[in-house]
Amino acid sequence: MNQPNQRGGGGGFRQAQQASPLAIRTKKTQFTTDNYTRLVMVEVWKKDWPYALIPFAIGLLPAVFVHSWWWLALSLVLTLLFVLFRSAQVTGVTQMEQTKPLFERMNFEMDQKQMLLRVGPEKAMQLTWDAFSRARRDADAYLLYFKPGPAPEGMAPWRLWLARAFDVPMFLHLPLRIFNSPNDLKLFEALLRRKNLLPTEAGATTV
Repeated sequence: MNQPNQRGGGGGFRQAQQASPLAIRTKKTQFTTDNYTRLVMVEVWKKDWPYALIPFAIGLLPAVFVHSWWWLALSLVLTLLFVLFRSAQVTGVTQMEQTKPLFERMNFEMDQKQMLLRVGPEKAMQLTWDAFSRARRDADAYLLYFKPGPAPEGMAPWRLWLARAFDVPMFLHLPLRIFNSPNDLKLFEALLRRKNLLPTEAGATTV
């Protein structure tokens, strides 16, 4: 599982950076670990539910040769263990030292070059736009997904597949309500499109 500091997360807050005078500035917000877990659980299981069929099938395989209800029980136990393990990966991310800065109370400052995650006048985390792979707009918020970190050199192909298949997504959560005006909201969405984080063919923002 990739750690946030491998995704361009910056590793923590530092001396305050300066954004452009024309930067879009938001109100303060805090993305709680409970909200993160809820969103990621839905996303992970929407993608990974077919993998839960693998331990179920393995548990039932002996029933081809020896018919018994015990094999069904084994299948259910193996599937449950897989579900618990995958869910523990999600909840474990919120306990990592590298992710704690993402759950601070902060405001955002965005311009063409960077995004600042500002906790206070003297503390901010600087992120360049290439730290993100994509963005998503939900009904009440934008989600900016961090790029996965590079794989270690010499990693076996099967381990590389596992790391990619069972990665836990990390993202910034920007509620629509933190923008100071409808115009700021439109400017931010246009900025995401220019950075190719939102599809350019999508319709204009409705505010």
